Amino acid sequence: MPETSLVIIRYGPYKSCGVVDHRTFRLDGLQAVLKDCGHSYVLEKIPDWNQVELVVNGECIYKCNINDLEFGNNSSFSEIYYRDLLNIRNSL
Repeated sequence: MPETSLVIIRYGPYKSCGVVDHRTFRLDGLQAVLKDCGHSYVLEKIPDWNQVELVVNGECIYKCNINDLEFGNNSSFSEIYYRDLLNIRNSL
């Protein structure tokens, strides 16, 4: 893969405070990591509840439950999320 890729971040709605909506708060850290690595990204809403998918060149390289992602920037990643981000970096 090229050193810089266009990553499509596909994300579905999730329930917070009793309201289901598409929110990007949990994607902030992921966006920061992609930007720091020199990749560009596009956010794309999908109808699938609680889902996040990263798509590069038409191939889904990562999928998880959006509720597993931490709020905030990349300094607050959980150990599992950090491991997943390393796998994502290696896939790009």
